[in-house]
Amino acid sequence: MTTQRDKPQYVACMSNEGYPAALVVRRIYRRLLDPDAETEGLLRVVDESGEDYLYPSHLFLVVDLPPSIETAFRKVS
Repeated sequence: MTTQRDKPQYVACMSNEGYPAALVVRRIYRRLLDPDAETEGLLRVVDESGEDYLYPSHLFLVVDLPPSIETAFRKVS
């Protein structure tokens, strides 16, 4: 059984202010859960480099993807 903690989460970039080389506006990124960072207003996101970094949470909106898209994303990552 997949729990919320196991399920990949995705965010849409709404602004790349301060991070134009690492984030593309309107692109969907995988979010990694990091409760400590989230208490500081940060999200851990796998960015354009393919690595995960912390970014201000106000740059993103959490999105719910249909299962078929989530499956496709997992296959290419």
